[in-house]
Amino acid sequence: MERLSRGYDVGMTASAPTPRTGVAFLLAQLGAHAAGQFADRIAGLDLTPAQAGLLRMLAAAPGRSQRELAGDLGMPPSRFVPFADELEERGLIERRRNATDRRVYALHLTGKGEALLTELAQAGMAHELSLCEALNDEERDRLLALLRRIADQQGLHPDVHPGYRNLRPRPKP
Repeated sequence: MERLSRGYDVGMTASAPTPRTGVAFLLAQLGAHAAGQFADRIAGLDLTPAQAGLLRMLAAAPGRSQRELAGDLGMPPSRFVPFADELEERGLIERRRNATDRRVYALHLTGKGEALLTELAQAGMAHELSLCEALNDEERDRLLALLRRIADQQGLHPDVHPGYRNLRPRPKP
């Protein structure tokens, strides 16, 4: 029986079929593991992964409306509002009236949010290096290209975790 690494069967014995660990299972296993490690890593910044994702989205495209952001995250606007409220209360984001439509709020990072984003980027890089420690640079780049190709074929948005669809605000202490 051929093995990719400890415990991951990828073939069959000569006498009987052996359950095969497939790509989908390994991606799910690694995804859950990576998500948990990332959540632990940024907990010291008092952020959840979803909050980190929104800060990154606002840095990439400031001034987007709550409705647009909720749509990109795949969540109802009514669920997005309390999520954004928490970040606004912490002084990380601010709502500004849209210059062309006063009924719409545009979200922006504050100076405090930008400073936290710098720390978040450092945590993200450390997470990436830790997770890919078993790969050399060429292998990591190849894996990244293959995963991007699969994600694109599956219609996934490049910067939005599908788990945001089930996002709930953190309970108040």
